[in-house]
Amino acid sequence: MKREIGLLQATSINMIDMVGIGPFVMLSLVIQIVGSHLFLWAWIFGAITALVDGMIWSELGAAYPLAGGSYNFLKAAYGKKWGPLMSFLFVWQTCLQAPLVVASGAIGFSTYFKFLVPSLGEVGSKAVSGTIVILIVLLLYRNIKTIGKISVFLWTGVIITMLWIIISGLTHRQVPYSFMPVGDDSMFSWSFTLLLGQASGKTIYSYLGYYNVCHLGGEIRDPARNIPRSIFISIICIAVLYLSMNLSVVGVVSWQEAMHSDFVISTFMEKIYGHRTALVATGLILWVAFASLFAVVLGYSRVPYAAAVDGHFFPIFARLHPTKSFPYISLLFIGALGFLFSIQLKLAHAISAILAMRILVQFVAQAAGVVILRRREGTEKLPFKMWLYPLPVILSIGIWIFVWVSTGKFALYGLMLALIGVIVFFLVKDRWRKIT
Repeated sequence: MKREIGLLQATSINMIDMVGIGPFVMLSLVIQIVGSHLFLWAWIFGAITALVDGMIWSELGAAYPLAGGSYNFLKAAYGKKWGPLMSFLFVWQTCLQAPLVVASGAIGFSTYFKFLVPSLGEVGSKAVSGTIVILIVLLLYRNIKTIGKISVFLWTGVIITMLWIIISGLTHRQVPYSFMPVGDDSMFSWSFTLLLGQASGKTIYSYLGYYNVCHLGGEIRDPARNIPRSIFISIICIAVLYLSMNLSVVGVVSWQEAMHSDFVISTFMEKIYGHRTALVATGLILWVAFASLFAVVLGYSRVPYAAAVDGHFFPIFARLHPTKSFPYISLLFIGALGFLFSIQLKLAHAISAILAMRILVQFVAQAAGVVILRRREGTEKLPFKMWLYPLPVILSIGIWIFVWVSTGKFALYGLMLALIGVIVFFLVKDRWRKIT
């Protein structure tokens, strides 16, 4: 695999992965969960989570710039004894949660598409979400150099859309709004903490993707510099865009009205410019959703490939396209499962399942892995060292466990998936090694 992705392309891939349909759909859902004007704190909490966890990804990504991201980090951190199991568990849950991510984006796409075609109906919505997944796979069926150029092109549309929404809201304010406590409001009560945890699960979903560049580590130029830079640039820029967009929207559409809208950004644009402009804005939002799905499938398609090449996953996933040098079996698998999920699941359930399945292995175990690596190998050879160590690790683990518990029954589903993965690993690990 060739290193042909520079800083601009890497940052573009991260940012279009992060934005997607998430902030446009989650805006209303977060307000519904919190049920007050304090909903913006869930977005702030999500930004802090991304920034803290981004330090861990930056240190690991710069030190192990290989295809597969967390697969390599976990394998290196937990050594010969536990490394193969931990890295396998990441790939195992990725094979399920990556298609769930694809499905959630496709379902969100079809939700906003209804604003353009109100008579679409349930069957029509499923057809739209399934078709989008197929188009993404077809677009990704090519070499990485071409994909890098497509990413920058899609990223341009994302930035234009976000800036248009923000500037429109700031220049057409109609409703007073403050995210600070007023009167009897309390941010330190147990009830608000529970609501914040549930709502933050949705906002964190909207920030996820700042690490996508790590999955493409084997294709990044000068990874020691570009991986950490792309992660931090992505998080800071997206946090500013999200917070500004929320403030802009509730300055035009009251938060009480926004919480009941399925396509609040379209409603927001309609109030300012009229129905025709709202249709154009909705088309741009769909552009953003499509761009995000493009980045998501691109990054996750490298994970099963990396594990298979290493002899720790089904060998068929190690196949590269004979002329275009990309993991086409892995791409087709994630696309096919994503297609099935997109026509079967509801958006809220898909998001909760995504977080519950990935938190323990991908985030908590990975954060602990940084501590293990530092103690075993020292820090002298690390291209990037996180700031204020070990505080980011402690905060990250605490936040992720809090969010995991907040997913409720899905936390148990995630734990069950991990336990099944352990059983599968010990049943078939020797067979894979013999084949490879």
